[in-house]
Order: sequence, then structure tokens, then C-alpha cells
Amino acid sequence: MNKTYCPSLTAYKRRKTRVVNIGGVPMGGDHPIRVQSMTTVDTMDTAGSVEQCIRMIEAGCEYIRITAPSIKEAENLQLIKEELRKRGYNVPLVADIHFTPNAAEVAARIVEKVRVNPGNYADKKKFQVIEYDDASYQAELDRIRERFVPLVRICKEHGTAMRIGTNHGSLSDRILSRYGDTPLGMVESALEFIRICEDEGYYDIVISMKASNTQVMVQAYRLLVQKLDEEGLQPYPLHLGVTEAGEAEDGRIKSAVGIGTLLEDGLGDTVRVSLTEAPEAEAPVAQALIDRYTNRAEKAQPIDNICNVPIDPFQYHRRETVEVENIGAGNVPRVVADLSRLTDIKYADLKCVGHLYSMLLDKFNMNDLGADYIYTGNNPITFMLPNGLKEIVNYDAWFTAAQREERHPLVPAQVYLSTLELHQELNFILATVHDITPELMNQLKQDRTAVLMLQTNNEHAMPELRKCFFRLMNNGVKNPCIIKREYGNLTPDQVQLYAATDVGGLLIDGLGDGVMLSTELLPQQEKQDWLSTIDKLNNLSFGILQAARTRMSKTEYISCPSCGRTLFDLQETTAMIRKRTDHLKGVKIGIMGCIVNGPGEMADADYGYVGVGKDKIALYRGQNVIKKSVPADRAVDELIELIREDEKWIEPVKLEE
Repeated sequence: MNKTYCPSLTAYKRRKTRVVNIGGVPMGGDHPIRVQSMTTVDTMDTAGSVEQCIRMIEAGCEYIRITAPSIKEAENLQLIKEELRKRGYNVPLVADIHFTPNAAEVAARIVEKVRVNPGNYADKKKFQVIEYDDASYQAELDRIRERFVPLVRICKEHGTAMRIGTNHGSLSDRILSRYGDTPLGMVESALEFIRICEDEGYYDIVISMKASNTQVMVQAYRLLVQKLDEEGLQPYPLHLGVTEAGEAEDGRIKSAVGIGTLLEDGLGDTVRVSLTEAPEAEAPVAQALIDRYTNRAEKAQPIDNICNVPIDPFQYHRRETVEVENIGAGNVPRVVADLSRLTDIKYADLKCVGHLYSMLLDKFNMNDLGADYIYTGNNPITFMLPNGLKEIVNYDAWFTAAQREERHPLVPAQVYLSTLELHQELNFILATVHDITPELMNQLKQDRTAVLMLQTNNEHAMPELRKCFFRLMNNGVKNPCIIKREYGNLTPDQVQLYAATDVGGLLIDGLGDGVMLSTELLPQQEKQDWLSTIDKLNNLSFGILQAARTRMSKTEYISCPSCGRTLFDLQETTAMIRKRTDHLKGVKIGIMGCIVNGPGEMADADYGYVGVGKDKIALYRGQNVIKKSVPADRAVDELIELIREDEKWIEPVKLEE
């Protein structure tokens, strides 16, 4: 396939799109990547909506989206807009529409942009499989055209922009029946509406392909760009977002994995980070992701062009590797914790990498985020490590250490080519793209003990590491690879977002058999501060693997970011559910504020908790409602009972300190 989705796999180039003017704040072309968010206040609360809009604007929002679930909310957008303008705020407003074309037609005459979801604007979702022949399918398309054209013409007349926003979890029964629950189905759902717009001579369009599953989301956006080009449709701007990303660290990591991967590919013209937090908390995260690409092309070191792309960017396939000990092949990606800047490591210090020592029992317990390897540099551990944890040391320290068979060397590539003495079972070879020469690759092919540790200092880090993987794949080298990234002079928030992008972007393409994250040791840091830093990096490593869907090590919460439709306090409820269930490794729980976001948006969830009325909750198993109207004060207990019925419940265990 001619893969034209990305302007360049090596040099940072932003995709060139049409410019869409949205209330005097244009998007696309050479304009900056824009930041936006969505209000959570009831749209009928004019004063509350205005105050929240102002907080969002002051936090950096350039567009503000407000839900309009019915005509009355759509009409009230006029009052909100007038009050904002009266107070000197001219930020463009976007009406968010689900299910109600008549509300969209009202809103399009008032606000600067409307968002419609092809899955529920003029289509149905009852989770039914329907067989269509070509004639009946075309009849459905004709029905959609008849329902959608009035909105297109209103937007064209009033100069109103439109976002055609496909959501993975709310594809219509018709699309699912023909294309399945796939990125192609998401893309086709949007293209049906885009073709109608172009037939009407209307081009003020922005497109999104949102999913909670980061792999699906990235594949769908890439495939969308490819299909637009193949069909000769206009190069419309892209709105980037991971839907229902969640809260706190997990929400930020998941957003960065999905959004950051696409930004690295030069895709994206506006960003919304969906967090289960106050909307003004979203804009700074989006801006931090965007800021990384300011002057990226000038700061990055040149990377040679890639002649042969050995992966399918539209479908996940893990790179084929041999198994070396417990790394590569069918093993989950491994986590290596960097303890190399610590000296005189004690039993208790391993708590920061998930291995807890009990002095009373004289034994270790490992939690779900227990590192697989620790790298100690030139300071080998002086005591026996707990079962399941292995040590990596620098080659010189390994060479002179006693009991060398109990630890594994990290060998610079040039030393590896010239040395004769290595560990008999497992060796880590430190290499950059410049080290991956024919000589090195030939030696690796013959060595079933070698695992590459790939690193880069390039500002354009992810593409350079991707180049390393492509070179190995194109030359038949199947040794496993650990992705090593070190970040200096960055805030903890930046490290979180950048690492999630750099490592997550590779994992989403099936590249990487492990991760090691490091930061610089600041002179003023005490040992306890550094242990805390290692703990955060260890948690971040596991979080990235989970967000990229490559290693599930903890409970996953698919929670929507709240809006004016929400029927309960999402932040409080999410925290309550997390407190009761966060020990259920690998279980996915969807927490949705209203029926618009559930059950469709919980496409990946094992269980769902969905608001259906004031103090009323529906509980789902997958996409099937099990209990329709549970009082909110009993809903969490009944959710746990549902998990228990499926024999997925385990009692939480407190580890001994």
C-alpha cells in the first residue's frame, strides 16, 4: 500500500491542510496547533457556563465546546455567547451534538462551529447485526443525506464550521454490520458525511477519529489521511483526542501516547485532552504536548530517509523477535528501572521499584508494578535480589565483579564487537542508530544472548528510534530491543508526557520489548528524593505499556471527561470506584456520565457504570445492560457483586512493610 498518511517518517513536517476559519481563529495550514476543551456545567446554567468558559480561556483554551443535547440548550447558547462577548471574550464556541439534528440546525445559526457524530446524528445504534445488500445500504445513505444536507446548507449560509467527529464506541449498527468494529469502519463513517459536504460545495470541515483504545485511535487517524488522499478529497484539519482517557497520571499518559504519536507524524491541527477533571486542567496538558513541536525541525538532528517501511501503520503487529531469557517473542515488554545514580543500595530501597522488603518476615513481596530488571551502573548490588528481579551493570563493573553469572552486562556496541567474554545467557548491547552497522547486525544475528538497548539524544527521538527498528527489521535482525530514554532539565510533567509519546509511539507500532526511563540527578536531591523519582519513573513505565495496550498491569478506568449532560459527580465517583477496585489487575471499568457516552464509548470495557437519571445508575457487562436503574448509593457495591459473579473479583491484600 502507498502509505501517504505521514509527511515524513524522518524529518519533522506538519501535514499541510486546508485552512478552516472558526470565528476569526483559523485552524490548519500554517496556523498554530490550537487548544480546546469542553464545559462541564449544565448548558441551561448561563452564568455558570460563562464563568467556566472564562476559566478555560484563561487556562489557554482557544475554542470552547458546549453540549447541546436538545433545542432548548442549543437556543441557550445565544445567551452564553452574548454574555461572553459583553465581558470581552471572543473565543469561538462549538456546539456538541448527539442524536438531535434539530438542535444542530439551531446551534449552527448561533455558534462558530458545530460538532456532529456520524454514528448517532442520523443513524441508529441498538447493537443489532443487520445484513445489507448494496441496494438497501444505498437507501440508508440516501436517508442520511436527506437528514444531513439541511445542516450543511445552514452552516454554509452562516459561515459556520463543522467537526465531523467519529467515535470508536458509537459506530452505527449499519457501519458495524459492514465494516466491523475497526479503524476502517470509523473512517468510512466520517467519509460518508464528508462526501455529502463536498457534493454541497461545503469545505469548512474538521475531522476527528476518537477512541479510548490508543492503537485504534492512531490507526484510524492515519487511515483517514490515507483515504482522503486516495479519494481526492480535501486535506481537512484534524482534531486530535483520546476519548475517555481518564484522570490524573493515567489520563495524561494515555492522552500523550495517542495524541503524541500523531503529532510526531506531523498530524493534528487542534488538541483536546479529555480528563476526568475540571476542564481548565486540560488546556495546559494539551499545550505542553503541542509546545514540544515548536521549532522541532530546526532543533532536531537530520535522520536519513527510510527506503522501506516494514510495518503496517494501520494495523497492529508486534515485531517478530527471538526469545532471550524472558525478553522478546511472546513475553510482555519488560520494565528496567534505573538505579545507577544510587550508591549503597539497601533492601528497603527496592520498594521504589515495586519490591517490598519485610524485615519482620525477612522476605520480599512484589506488587503489580514490580520492575523486571534494575540497572545499577557501576554500583552492583551487594545482597541477594528477590526472585523475579534481575540486575544489569555496566560491562567494566560486570567484568571485575564476583559472581558474574548472577548479573548481566550492559555492553557498548563497539565493545561488544571486540570483546570475547560475555554472559552465557543474557547480554544487553547499548546502541544508537549510528552503531547499527552491517558488522553489528551480522554479529547480533548469530548471538542468541543479545538484547539491544536502543537510545538517542536526538530531539526527534521517536522517529530516530523507529529508524533503528526499521533498519533491524529490513536486515533480518530479530534480537529483542529495550527502548532507553533519558530526560534532563525537564519538569516531572514534561517527562511524563514526552516519555509517553516517545515510547508509546513505538509500542503502538509493535516496536519494543521493554522500556528504561531515566532523568538527571539534580545536585540538591537527597537519596529519599531520588527514590521518589525512581518510583515515579517505574510507575510511568508501566503506565505507558498499559496505555499502549501492550502490558496490562493494573485496573483500567475508561472514564469520560464530564460535560453538561453528566448525571453525577464524575471525579468523586471515579475516585470512589478506583478506591474499591484498583487492585483488579487487567480489569477494564467504564465510568460514563450519561447515556450519550455509554455504552458505546465503553467499547473496550469489561464493566460499565453509566448515569441514566438523577441518582440512578445502569450497570453493564461489556455492552449489555445488566441492571437498569440502580440507586447511586448502592451502585458501587452492586458493580462489585457483578464482578464477583464473573469470578474476576479478588480480595485486596495488604503487603507487609
